Parts: sequence; C-alpha cells; structure tokens
Amino acid sequence: MRWTNGKRTFGVYAVLFACALAVCLWQRAEHLRFERAAAQALINRGRDITSTLGVVVRSQRRFGSIVPKDRIESALQDLIRHGELESIAILGATGETIASAGRPVVLTPEMLRARGVYWSGHTLTLMNLMDLGPTPALAEDQPARTPAAIVVPDPRVFRSRRPADTFGRPAWMSKEEYESVIQKQGVHSLVVSLSTTEMRQAVRTDLLLRATVSVMAAAAAFISALAWRNVGKNAELQIRLVKAGEMNAHLAQMNLAAAGLAHETRNPLNLIRGHAQMIAMQPEAPVKLKEHASTIIEEADRVTVQLNEFIHFSKPREAHLAPVEISRLVADVTRTLQPDIEEKQIRLEQSDTPLTIEADEPLFRQALFNLLLNAVQAVGTGGRVGIHWSTTAGRAATLEVRDDGPGVPPAERTSIFKPYVTMRPKGVGLGLAIVHQIVSAHGWEIACLENQPRGAVFRMSRLRPAGSAAA
Repeated sequence: MRWTNGKRTFGVYAVLFACALAVCLWQRAEHLRFERAAAQALINRGRDITSTLGVVVRSQRRFGSIVPKDRIESALQDLIRHGELESIAILGATGETIASAGRPVVLTPEMLRARGVYWSGHTLTLMNLMDLGPTPALAEDQPARTPAAIVVPDPRVFRSRRPADTFGRPAWMSKEEYESVIQKQGVHSLVVSLSTTEMRQAVRTDLLLRATVSVMAAAAAFISALAWRNVGKNAELQIRLVKAGEMNAHLAQMNLAAAGLAHETRNPLNLIRGHAQMIAMQPEAPVKLKEHASTIIEEADRVTVQLNEFIHFSKPREAHLAPVEISRLVADVTRTLQPDIEEKQIRLEQSDTPLTIEADEPLFRQALFNLLLNAVQAVGTGGRVGIHWSTTAGRAATLEVRDDGPGVPPAERTSIFKPYVTMRPKGVGLGLAIVHQIVSAHGWEIACLENQPRGAVFRMSRLRPAGSAAA
C-alpha cells in the first residue's frame, strides 16, 4: 500500500512538473515570436519610410531631373523632427553622401554585408536602392533613363541671369559639366536609421509578462504538489487518528478494568493485613511468627499505598473552580505532614501574603500534598522546605515548593512527571504524574527547576487569582 501511494504521488508530481515546463516553453516560444514580429514591424516601417522618401524626392523635382539639395534636406529634416528616425542619408553611386539629416551615418563593412538590414545597439539601419523613374531626354545623345540628381547650387547661378533649360540642364552649365554632375551625384541608395528603444521596451514588457505567467505556472504546480502531499498526509493522519481513537478506547477500558481490579484487591489485602496484625498481637505467638506477621503488615501497607496512588492516577481529572485561599490550604496540608516534619526537624518556610485563586480545592489539595510530601522525603534531618507564592500585576499567580535535598538531574526534569518515573528507591512514581494531571486539568503549567545552592524547585505557574477572569 505504501509503495502504491508513493508511485501515485510520484506520478502526480511528474504530471504537474510537465505541465509547468510546457507552460514555460510555450511562453518562451510566444516571446520569441513576438520579438521577431516586433523586429519585422520595425523593418517594415523603415521600408515604408524609404518609399515615402522616394515620393518626396519626386515631388521636389524641378526642371527635369534636377532636385535642389537645400529643398530635399529641408524635407529630410521635417521627417527627422516629426518621425522616429534618427538619421537619413541619400548616397550616390560611389557611396558618397549627397544629402543627409540627423546623426551622421558611417557605412561599415558589416552594414554592407548585412544585405540592407543592420542591427546595432539601439539602432536599426536600413539601406535600400532608390529608383526615381525615367526623366525627359536632355539631349539627342542622352539616355532615356537617368538617375535623379541633387545638385549643389553653383555660385555662377547667382552671377548669371540666363534661365535654365525648361526640361534639361541649367543654362550656365555645359553638357559635359551636367553629365559629370549626374554621374557623381546621381541618387543610388537611401540609408535610414531608426531607434529601437520602443521596440525593445515592448519586447521587455512582453518578456516580463511571459516570465510572470511562467512563474505563476511553476508556483501553481508547486502549490498543487504541496496540496496533494497534504491531502495524502491528511488521509494518513485520519487513519492514524482512527487507530489512535480505537487504541484510546481500548486503553480506557483496560484502565477502568485495572482500576476496578485495584479497588477490589484492597479488600482482601486489608483482610490479610488484619489477620497478620492479629497474629503479631498474640502474646503466646512465637517470635519468629511475629516477625513474619510484621513483614506481612509492612508489605500490605506498601502495596496499599501503590494501589491507592494507581486508583488516584486512573481517575479522570475535571476541575470545578471555586475561590481557594492558598494560606489556609497550605496550613491544612502541613498539619497532615506535621509528624514527618517534626521527625526530621525540618524548617518550614512559607509566604504570608494573602492570595485567593480559582481552583478545585480537593484536587489542588492533593497536588500540594504530593509536592510537599516529595520535598519532605527528599531533604535530610534538619533540612529546609519552602512554600512561596506571588502574583504578576494581579493577573497571574505562581506557587513554588522548594527543598534543599539532592535535587533532580537536568536530564530527568521533564520525564519526572511521567508515570512510574521516580528518584527514590522505594518510590512508586505516580505522585508527580498525578500532580501533572491536576495541573493540566486547571490549565496551569508545572516545571522542575534547580534550587540554589542545592535542591529542587517545583513551580506551578499561570494560576488565576480570584476575580481576575471577570476583570
């Protein structure tokens, strides 16, 4: 059964881990798709801009294939100011810059090898050929298709008053000069640089979102695994509780039967003790017989004490609270133990502060009697026993029974309250167990501590002064 449950639990863990891993891989693939789509969208915007620039150049053409440089650069500056471009450059056939706007563009071998798309840091650089279409023939030997030209105004234009040809070269330029300008400054390609800041921000935002989903999936799998584990433990715990309940019921029945047996054993034991006492009191009985009778009486008394303590221990403890004056109860208990106290010449010390607590008087009397009896039995002749009580801000009281006997080793200070654990050779080991039962029934606490310079301290704490609960 345990192996089957472990195998099933491992299978559930494997399924949860696989689901979390699948979600993480899915989010990773979606992020890569989003990143590629964002990059392609930026490239498409750049290409749309180059197409628009072709239209701009065509719209600026005047006098055939001549486009004034100042006019085209003004248009480029407008695009830089109102768009997301960082730089624009129009290049000639030999790679020289004919017109530009924004940051300077420096062509590198890496850009040329990138086939028109080059990513660098926070910039995307696009290089596209620019075709402005056919232009009118400038002369009888000029080709039908000639690249557009951006001409830097010659100083002679300000000195000459001759108008330019309507659809050809300017009047101040010869045919050879015009063809040279066309060859040198003919538009060949267009380079634009776009900022990738917004795209990268969008990619980072998407990555954060995907990571959050992945972490939530992993957390959900982990929490589900813990929940499954707790369900298994709860089921196992319920089974154990059922078994423990059955065992407790069985033990309760056994305890009741043992208490009844102990109670019924006292009657014949008292009868045996009585007959032994009668034999010991006969004058004509032999001395040896009297000695045997005395031994029977001592053993009967010892067994009777054990049976009485066992019966007290087996009784259920239910405290019925009422006001109890501690000084009066201590006086009654010490009066009961007065013969033992006088026999050992014990010095008894106690507090004189009046204090009334809420307690079950018969149970509290029994607990106090057991503690004082242990202290009297622990000290030697001329020893010292103290009973002290105090309160803390009127809300909790503490009672201590101290002695200067041999004390209790640190390792035994917790187990000494367990049944049949005793420090005396002839002890039964139920006195302190009964005290612990009574203290627990009241909701108090008891501890065994070290006394200075020697001995032991049994401290009962969390005693409730009368009237403090109502306050």
